[in-house]
Amino acid sequence: MVRYVYDFHEGGRDLADLLGGKGANLAEMTRLSLPVPPGFIVTTEACRAFLTTGAEPEGMSREVSQHLTALEESAGRRLGQPDDPLLLSVRSGARFSMPGMMETVLDIGLNDDSVLGLAKASGNERFAWDSYRRLVQMFGTTVMGVDSALFEQAMTFLKETRDVPDDVHLDANDLAQLVETYKNVIHLETGEYFPQSPAEQLRRAILAVFESWNGERARLYRRREHIPDDLGTAVTVQRMVYGNLGPDSGSGVAFTRDPATGRAGLYGDYLSNAQGEDVVAGIRNTVPLAELERLDTRSYRELRAHLRTLESHYRDLCDIEFTIERGRLWMLQTRVGKRTAEASFAIAAELVDEELITPAESLARVSGDGLARLMFPRFDASATGEALAHGLPASPGAAVGAVVFDSAEAVRRAAAGEKVVLVRQETTPDDLPGMVAAQAVLTSRGGKTSHAAVVARGMGKVCVCGAEELTVDIEVRRFTTRDGTVVEEGTVISVDGSAGAVYPGAAPLVDSEVMRYLETGEQGERAAGVVDAVAGALRQADGIRRLEVRANADTPEDAARARRFGAQGIGLCRTEHMFLGERRKLVEEMILATTDAARDRALDALLPLQRQDFISILEAMNGLPVTIRLLDPPLHEFLPDRTELAVRIAATEARGDTPDPHDTELLDAVSRMHEENPMLGLRGVRLGLVVPGLVAMQVRAIAEAVVERTRAGGSPEAEIMVPLVGAVEELRIERDEVERVLAVVSEESGIPVSCPVGTMIELPRAALTAGRIAEEAEFFSFGTNDLTQTTWGFSRDDVEAAFFSAYLDKGVFAASPFETLDREGVGRLVGLAVAEGRATRPDLKIGVCGEHGGDPESVHFFHTAGLDYVSCSPFGVPVARLEAGRAALSETEESDSR
Repeated sequence: MVRYVYDFHEGGRDLADLLGGKGANLAEMTRLSLPVPPGFIVTTEACRAFLTTGAEPEGMSREVSQHLTALEESAGRRLGQPDDPLLLSVRSGARFSMPGMMETVLDIGLNDDSVLGLAKASGNERFAWDSYRRLVQMFGTTVMGVDSALFEQAMTFLKETRDVPDDVHLDANDLAQLVETYKNVIHLETGEYFPQSPAEQLRRAILAVFESWNGERARLYRRREHIPDDLGTAVTVQRMVYGNLGPDSGSGVAFTRDPATGRAGLYGDYLSNAQGEDVVAGIRNTVPLAELERLDTRSYRELRAHLRTLESHYRDLCDIEFTIERGRLWMLQTRVGKRTAEASFAIAAELVDEELITPAESLARVSGDGLARLMFPRFDASATGEALAHGLPASPGAAVGAVVFDSAEAVRRAAAGEKVVLVRQETTPDDLPGMVAAQAVLTSRGGKTSHAAVVARGMGKVCVCGAEELTVDIEVRRFTTRDGTVVEEGTVISVDGSAGAVYPGAAPLVDSEVMRYLETGEQGERAAGVVDAVAGALRQADGIRRLEVRANADTPEDAARARRFGAQGIGLCRTEHMFLGERRKLVEEMILATTDAARDRALDALLPLQRQDFISILEAMNGLPVTIRLLDPPLHEFLPDRTELAVRIAATEARGDTPDPHDTELLDAVSRMHEENPMLGLRGVRLGLVVPGLVAMQVRAIAEAVVERTRAGGSPEAEIMVPLVGAVEELRIERDEVERVLAVVSEESGIPVSCPVGTMIELPRAALTAGRIAEEAEFFSFGTNDLTQTTWGFSRDDVEAAFFSAYLDKGVFAASPFETLDREGVGRLVGLAVAEGRATRPDLKIGVCGEHGGDPESVHFFHTAGLDYVSCSPFGVPVARLEAGRAALSETEESDSR
């Protein structure tokens, strides 16, 4: 028979899935013989049953009654007993701490009769009426759904009438009057009377906890923290102890270490003559926990001993709630405390030094997400003010600059020494110079894998995308917020890429010492502890990880930075970024060429430029592999905008002038090459098959760069990647051309040039036919951005802002599949391609170069799938290194548990 209720002494922290975090930890403290008020737990299984049927599960109420009877017998009092009532608290307690769950209900069991008995038994009439008004207020808000503001207004009105600063100065008569006011509020708002039956109070409070699991706040928090929706919550029912009995009583919150910095010592707040909810509600000023030593030395020393016991037992930072009732200390809750990223690394390192945990355990307690937060500057949260707008947090960090609306202006102002923020509706490759010049990029359209987002992350630029609240007017050079605020070009704004927020003015920045260390190997005194901790975690991860970590880098500067960050090569060098700026004219000439001779002239002009690019990148990555992707995007991206050309020509003709012949020629070419869906059109390997000489030029540039670096005494390791292959025949044709050119350059130079030839797996068909493609490919690199697009049928530039928020709300996604790999669909294709590819070619090198290569959760999947490396933006390299080590650690732990 299923059990739905457990006493505290029957559980422990190993039953957190069943008893919830709060209940399991109360049970654990009971096991440790700490002073815990007795109680019982209604399990998560009961909650799941209730959520499935809409009714409490059969037998639950009987079990609750049995455990309540046992609690009454141990206390020597009954729930709601008129002369000396037993009172209870009801709290929610899911497996994971969830701020969005139902708030606590205290003092269950009080009614119009028992409040008089409580006053007599305690000898404190004010305390009794204060407890009753708390019950009515909490029950009315959390169980009966009354707006809490109505109760607060009644309290404020009474304090103003009595001319007192806070509720402590209200006497028993005042509080009795307030109880009646609160009960009237409930009746007016709900049509119900406040229930006088203690049993009904308890039953409704328990069911309200269950119902709160699907409340809006709870669902929002679960989405943000990626907590499954089917866990359910437990309910803890506990005998009340009172911190509001007078100056010798009080409540507090304590931490065994500083949760902000990780420093050892007692941290927290205490409030005398108060219940626990008062401490966090801010209704009165608390005092530092150290002040408790003066107020109640014995309780302070006892609390300190209990904190040492808990930290030693849990081997981690503990967060404790406690109450002192007339000089007697009670422990009401403990849990492994939440902490900042800085504290996570510092505490993990210190616990190793204290021999409480092993180095492997310390690695398990930090995360790539936390490291990423430490790498970027951040705003002083107390000085940002009201946000102008919110969008998608596409690339983390904080930046301040003057608003500009085009790339040329960004470059001009930056060259003059001004910091700027590039604001666009969306960015294109044309905006790259402006993005390089800007401190941050802000767009009103696009998602986290839009052009702006991907390029910004690659460059380590702050970026907020899809800020739909903004109306960006490029022509008049301003944007307008939803409330009508107009921001002109040149106005200074602050962009928070970690929170997806935009603020007016220049919010003060706090520099990252961790980034300084990663860039230079140096560390300042201000953050030596956390820097040492990060360095130690990375060393630990590097020592055990199996996955190599490479970088996506297109310039020598990016390559050098990636190497400083610990990259073991370049997993994706995108050659299309080498065709921008002044070189675009040469690409235009190639596209417009009507004869082979004209096309060859353009390609011949591009050849030395590409060769020098490759020489510089191979030099920066000397001795490490550099995977160079042949031209991938459609050629029309290198031509002017079709509409812009047409308007310019029409305007010229309207004036009676003759249009520029070059413009006319360009418009013809753009119209001829126009595609309804260019990302599924003439791009990737298809370009190489239909544009004569393009592949030969790029391969010759690579080969000659290898020759040059070899002659200079270097150790170049270039790899050639063919994009968007869907059939082995495509790769076979292109590979023949690649090998032909390599052979020619080898013969001309007298230096053997051998570059592995592989392909990007970014189409479902490629994954499904990976065994055949491996006949021609020496390596695979998963392009998971496009593989996700083509598997889901999503256009990543359109769908994130359009409907992903609704999909997250409805539970279709736990996270965007462009942020964290879809294991069920895309992941299955990856696994299939790995298995079939290696069945054909056992030594097949396999990596990933999509944005998922830097996502912590996805890195764990790639480790499990058997890939050899992940590749990500240079700034993502330390994060990927850390997570690759944690993935290896998880695999070891799973193996040991079997």
